[in-house]
Amino acid sequence: MAKVKAKKHLGQHFLKDENIARKIVESLTGKGEVLEVGPGMGVLTKYLLEREGIITNVAEIDTESVAYLKEHYPQLSPRIIEGDFLKMDLAERFPDGLLVIGNFPYNISSQIYFKVLENRELIPECVGMIQREVGRRICSPHGSKEYGILSVLLQAFYDCEYLFTVGEGVFNPPPKVKSAVIRLSRNDREKLGCNEDLFFKVVKQGFNNRRKTLRNSLKPLGFGPDMADNPMLSLRAEQLSVDDFVALTNAVEASR
Repeated sequence: MAKVKAKKHLGQHFLKDENIARKIVESLTGKGEVLEVGPGMGVLTKYLLEREGIITNVAEIDTESVAYLKEHYPQLSPRIIEGDFLKMDLAERFPDGLLVIGNFPYNISSQIYFKVLENRELIPECVGMIQREVGRRICSPHGSKEYGILSVLLQAFYDCEYLFTVGEGVFNPPPKVKSAVIRLSRNDREKLGCNEDLFFKVVKQGFNNRRKTLRNSLKPLGFGPDMADNPMLSLRAEQLSVDDFVALTNAVEASR
């Protein structure tokens, strides 16, 4: 079978540099069940299959790529999951947990990380190649201009490491931006210590109006007069750490 043609609507950019492929796979430190998202023609897959201590599964929505993988990696056939990763019930398929890895399609990279977050009790580690801008955002500390919603929500439950940058020329077709490989490792936080639904609302509302102080950006959530002197309200969202957001969420809930 000829090589798979990259499909723009699926955000496909096939990695062609073997050294980078090997380096990405080596960045995965855990053992056990592994799910590669969007394997394409298997440039990462072949190195995953060589690794001891892991069982490689792949999730691929592109039927042409599925056919290619079945032909070139017949030993993988029983563990090729044809379908949309974002719609998969991971708890049903991987009740004992899984590690996630992939050269993630850029057009859904943020959604992939929200899926990882939703399944954080199942996923202790995730290694992904994404657009550099998103990688920087996820790994940025508070106080940075790049720090945002995804940074706070992921850093609440994962240690986020920016591993290395990948140039445009190692892909076919080359993307218009540089890429980054980042690693998420589950931290020790079991519970946030606040109303989780409200926490998500406070974070999102704060960053949706990131130029405003939190006093103004959080008004739609409603809080009582006893919040008036809370010093965090005079700050902008990017200035707050995860723990600050937890404290602020508890203060907002107590004031209602």
